[in-house]
Amino acid sequence: MCFAFSLFRFFTFMAHIVLLGDSVFDNKRYVGGEFDVTEHLREMIPQDWQASLKAVDGSVIENVSRQVKEIPNGATHLIVSGGGNDALMNADVLQMNANSAAEVLSVLANRAKNFELNYARMLETVLGQNLPTAVCTIYYPNFPNDALQKIAVAALSVFNDVIFRQAILAGVPVLDLRLICNEKSNYANEIEPSSEGGKKIAARILGLIETHDFSHQRTQIFA
Repeated sequence: MCFAFSLFRFFTFMAHIVLLGDSVFDNKRYVGGEFDVTEHLREMIPQDWQASLKAVDGSVIENVSRQVKEIPNGATHLIVSGGGNDALMNADVLQMNANSAAEVLSVLANRAKNFELNYARMLETVLGQNLPTAVCTIYYPNFPNDALQKIAVAALSVFNDVIFRQAILAGVPVLDLRLICNEKSNYANEIEPSSEGGKKIAARILGLIETHDFSHQRTQIFA
């Protein structure tokens, strides 16, 4: 009986995946006529599924709450990639003059606190839609300068820690983009995903939707 019911759900389930956030998903202008994330996702999903793009290039965390208002009727899953542009707005920390490491860390901690307040508020709004939701970490940049790359990776760990903490508190799964976009060919420039990177992101989104049990509020990492 239970097995038959599971088969019934499998064959009748139709998903409508909505992508919220920034240019991680809205990367059409960076792929030179190739498929962007949404187009890759539409190619991969079953024929009776849908994928809608509501993410907007250049958006910060606060913009995601406005994107929520545009979620189409019939949406079944929300995937959020937000925070990368907020981190970029704090890039001055990487070049600041300071008398000690403690001074830099203090500034970074204050920035992270503000980031967490905004991220928690955004996630509360998204979860208020009562739909299965997943969030993404901020992937590493693709700076050609090794020294700058190392500093950026270290600084981003502070913001990604916030995302993980809020995801765990909310019990939502996480797509760890740092491990998904892990090759230079995954980037169209220093900070945007290429078509190849977008294809990898789309594949992991589909894998998450197909395998994560959203009936339990628990955080699972997908990479």
